[in-house]
Amino acid sequence: MFTGLIQDLGSIKSIERGSESAIFTVSTSLSPSIHEGDSISVNGVCLTATSVASGSFTADVMVQTLKLTSLKSIREESPVNLELATTMDTRLGGHMVQGHIDGVGKVISTEPTEKWWKFVVEVPKHLLRYIVNQGSIAIDGVSLTVGELDDASQSVTLWLIPETLTRTNLSAKKVSDEVNIEVDVIAKYVERLIERKGAE
Repeated sequence: MFTGLIQDLGSIKSIERGSESAIFTVSTSLSPSIHEGDSISVNGVCLTATSVASGSFTADVMVQTLKLTSLKSIREESPVNLELATTMDTRLGGHMVQGHIDGVGKVISTEPTEKWWKFVVEVPKHLLRYIVNQGSIAIDGVSLTVGELDDASQSVTLWLIPETLTRTNLSAKKVSDEVNIEVDVIAKYVERLIERKGAE
């Protein structure tokens, strides 16, 4: 599990693409804290470190993961949001993030204001029922609060503070860029409970 609080802004050092998987090598200052087998959130996708070197780690990405996330279009030198898995003494400063991507959205607009950065993302229609105003959502692994939900345009508006822009890759996003979306898992559990109760 993760919290959605990004610990390092790393970059893709190299990509080896195969027919059934890809091997990503990621540059990061977190390498001294990473061990083989550790779970690491890379742009919100939970990956397993297969090897660790000074200043980097390597992870296998299965073809299904590539198809279902924005990692399919990532390139070498692309900045990536990184977070190590939580431990029992980790502060839950964001919200519960599993690293299991629910869908891929697209950036509709980015607009700087006097204090914040307005960030609007188009969300897959089937995910809208799990999103509420002032609720939590993870965008490329970043825990954010939904400022506004617009069902008509299938979009969410997010207000990014300077700290978020500095510590994540969201400041580099452009219109039409893809982003990984993970909705609040609690909403999915509630839906499942209601469905089960209705079936009894």
